[in-house]
Amino acid sequence: MSILTAICDLIYPRECQCCGAMVKGEQGLICWECRATFDVITDPFCSVCGDPVDGRVENVYQCSHCRRKVPSFDSARSAVRYRGEVKKAIHKFKYSHQSCLGRDLAKWLVASYQTHYKNIDIDGVVSVPLYLRRQRERTYNQASLLAVELAKALRIPAFVRSVQRVRPTDSQVTMNARQRHKNVRNAFEVRDRAWVDGKRLLLIDDVMTTGATVGEVARVLKEAGAATVHVLTVARG
Repeated sequence: MSILTAICDLIYPRECQCCGAMVKGEQGLICWECRATFDVITDPFCSVCGDPVDGRVENVYQCSHCRRKVPSFDSARSAVRYRGEVKKAIHKFKYSHQSCLGRDLAKWLVASYQTHYKNIDIDGVVSVPLYLRRQRERTYNQASLLAVELAKALRIPAFVRSVQRVRPTDSQVTMNARQRHKNVRNAFEVRDRAWVDGKRLLLIDDVMTTGATVGEVARVLKEAGAATVHVLTVARG
């Protein structure tokens, strides 16, 4: 722990954004006790979309959704399950102006990248965009903040402005998979094909549930010439 961090902790004590306990040193804004409750995703999971499955699987597993319809992305992986304390942290990150949590949550992306994608060549990091009006209301795009933090850690370019959301979409919290896919259809476009043409991209979002949103973004990236699109999210719903 640096002397500057220690002094700042004395003047401006930090509280864990999950449980409210005091945090010090390198804990960031989420204490070790809360981090320990994060449900890390391990095998078995779908080899394509990364959806975890309970129980024992002997062979390479592919979920029924990916067998029925191959996603537009090449693969998707998530660090932890969207439950408990991590769900609380992401909710504050998105809706309570706690953009400072981006650095803590991005560390889980880095760990997941090292686990699943370190042997895959990536040319740049992109993120799922917000509609402009919603971003103005929120003042930032949480996915872009995560993408920038990850790109810094990996020392690769961040193309966070390469994709834009061209129409507003409804909240998908209560929607089923079919409704979600319909909701985001044709909601995105690539701003400049030259930014993505021929590139191997890593697409970042905070949470993946059915994969409808990241799948649609991956589709427009592929149509604009992206060579590959792999997805990485903090949590899987």
